[in-house]
Amino acid sequence: MKNIIVISTSLRKNGNSERLADAFIRGAKEAGHMVEKCSLQGCAMHFCTGCMACQHSRQGQCAMPDDADILIQKMAAADVIAFATPVYFYEMCGQMKTLLDRTNPLFPIPYKFKDIYLLTTAADSEQHAMDGVIKGLQGWIDCFEKSSLKAVVYGTSIDGMDAVLEHPEILNEAYELGKKA
Repeated sequence: MKNIIVISTSLRKNGNSERLADAFIRGAKEAGHMVEKCSLQGCAMHFCTGCMACQHSRQGQCAMPDDADILIQKMAAADVIAFATPVYFYEMCGQMKTLLDRTNPLFPIPYKFKDIYLLTTAADSEQHAMDGVIKGLQGWIDCFEKSSLKAVVYGTSIDGMDAVLEHPEILNEAYELGKKA
């Protein structure tokens, strides 16, 4: 049994990428894994200031106490991390980038995560619309030598609220990845 954290980075409640996250969670739970969903909706999270105080803390804590600190500790304890994000201007949403920037405290502490999953939705009909998201996340993953990007769900042609519901094959792909996580 694995400890899995699924981070929904969209601020839209029940948005398309969050629905992919929920499908992934359902699959992972059915496979017997412990799963926690963390949504950035309502989180108080400041930008990293680059002060580097976290690099001198043996607890891996940021000098800015906010909700990012809680998420960072949960990420460090997880075996698997799944990020769900809408694609904005061919890139991950700003909230996801802010969270990734705030994970500097993970460097001086032991972390467990090895497998990273990316669940994306975009209005564009081409998979290359996710290239910027993948490149950005891969840059983050490359900083953690034990980790790798295991799979990406390319939720293309998802334009408008609830549009992912018209693509059951994409929801099923997220569900199946959750079962295999």
